[in-house]
Amino acid sequence: MCGLSGEMRFDGSRPDLAAVDRMSDRLAARGPDGHGIWSKGAVALGHRRLKIIDLSERGDQPMTDAQLHLTGVFNGCIYNYEELRTELKALGHRFRSTSDTEVVLKAYQQWGTACVDRFRGMFAFAIVEHRTGRLILGRDRLGIKPLYLAQTPERLRFASSLPALLAAGGVDTSLDPAALHQYFSWHATVAAPRTVVTGVRKLPPATVRIVEPDGTYREHCYWQPSYTRRPEHAGMSATEWRDAVLDALRSAVRRRMVADVPVGVLLSGGLDSSLIVALLADEGQRDLATFSVGFESEGGTDGDEFRYSDLVAREFATDHHQLVIPSHRVSTALDATIAAMSEPMMSHDAVAFHLLSEEVAKNVKVVQSGQGADEVFAGYHWYPRLADAAREEEPETYIETYFDRSHADLAAILQPHMLAQDDVSGRFVREHMAVPGAETALDAALRLDTHVMLVDDPVKRVDNMTMDWGLEARVPFLDHELVELAAACPPELKLADGGKGVLKEAGRKLLPHDVVDRPKGYFPVPAITHMAGPVLDRVREALNAPEAKRRGLFQDTYVAELLAAPDRHRTRRGANALWQLALLEIWLQTHGI
Repeated sequence: MCGLSGEMRFDGSRPDLAAVDRMSDRLAARGPDGHGIWSKGAVALGHRRLKIIDLSERGDQPMTDAQLHLTGVFNGCIYNYEELRTELKALGHRFRSTSDTEVVLKAYQQWGTACVDRFRGMFAFAIVEHRTGRLILGRDRLGIKPLYLAQTPERLRFASSLPALLAAGGVDTSLDPAALHQYFSWHATVAAPRTVVTGVRKLPPATVRIVEPDGTYREHCYWQPSYTRRPEHAGMSATEWRDAVLDALRSAVRRRMVADVPVGVLLSGGLDSSLIVALLADEGQRDLATFSVGFESEGGTDGDEFRYSDLVAREFATDHHQLVIPSHRVSTALDATIAAMSEPMMSHDAVAFHLLSEEVAKNVKVVQSGQGADEVFAGYHWYPRLADAAREEEPETYIETYFDRSHADLAAILQPHMLAQDDVSGRFVREHMAVPGAETALDAALRLDTHVMLVDDPVKRVDNMTMDWGLEARVPFLDHELVELAAACPPELKLADGGKGVLKEAGRKLLPHDVVDRPKGYFPVPAITHMAGPVLDRVREALNAPEAKRRGLFQDTYVAELLAAPDRHRTRRGANALWQLALLEIWLQTHGI
């Protein structure tokens, strides 16, 4: 796990090495174990390394293979790199390291852009062909690893975070009205390739882009599972589906233990993280390091779920670490959390993840996390309603169920020059759901959530918060083979038992039933949910700041109404409306936009 950056010139000039260095410096937290810059012709690459596989200097990046005339930078982990290296050796390749980065370079030389089809893992990479001057950019299937782009007629810059591109300078930092529309409608989800900053885009998940020396490019999406019932699964019973899911999850968890350093688990005490712990114990892991976080109660809301995480830790004899955060630390941690965000993320648990990651990183460099199971296996309470809709009615049902606001609502929130001309968020949902390959209404909703919302909300949140402390988070529920299996699973098996039914049945084979049958839990951060003292002070400060007044993003009357009753106004989804506005403004101010 690392941070990568680079620049490619299209105007005949040399790349700006100082700009690449500034980007690399901004990524230092993602890779505290090594730093490198490489340049040849019109391209320069920068890298910050977190040593997980091949701890020697032979794994340093940027990595050049002189024989293959390739140089690359890589962020992530190829879990099947040892198998691929064996295959490549049989094809005549020689290796000087035991790193997965070198496997990526040789796999590209051997199979071209089709190499991504063979990778099992999470990744973003940039590879330069010395002879042609081409630049190859790639991103993993579920977008677990980020890759941001800033292109002008003269050059392309790319980096593992949006703030790194800002550090390089020369970015159009005007705000994108269509992205703002998505942020306020879709619970802060801004779908690739957009970001709220007009001059920064992101490479979509499961995409490879080939950039020519003149700046023209072509790109293709190399993976999209079918959300339909398949002939090979015909006649499978509920028990057979349970066993198939458990076997696929077991393989996913096992793959994610590949490392030359210890691997821990973020244990919330919910079904998903508890299953990971149980499967690792089943694989013979002893004294597994597990980590849980909780907060002080506010407004009568409990701030922890330790009773469940403690139960799992005792059951499997883990080396358990429990972190309790007092409310005053939430407000002091808020600014650091927002500084770690590549894009504004309103979910309260960003603060929890950031504080937890700080402590976890003192103990291990790699953790597994249960993120993604609710989207992949239909675990949220709104999915039954979505499943009841007719297939052709699903877009409107989804919008009504999941969106925070309607297009009309935004006119009362945003200043006219910041308001998109039409319902761009609703149009995105309708167009996505109209694409063939989703059989039922629930299939269409889960495809949208897994391949768009999940990528640009919870997955991005986990990456940003963990990597700010040099901690690598691995997400077995986003193993692409498990996602393919879940996509084919009959909707009624996923909806059973209040949601995630097939996964709960798998859990009953391994876990205490109190954990499997517990109420659905969330990462509670009461000090934000209820706009407690210091957090509210920070919100008022941001919205009344000179930068906010100059920006003129929001309608003054709407802001005044929210500030007059901070805990009263909720979005249609139940989120604190004031927090959603304030988070965006604090993020813009934090990053100098």
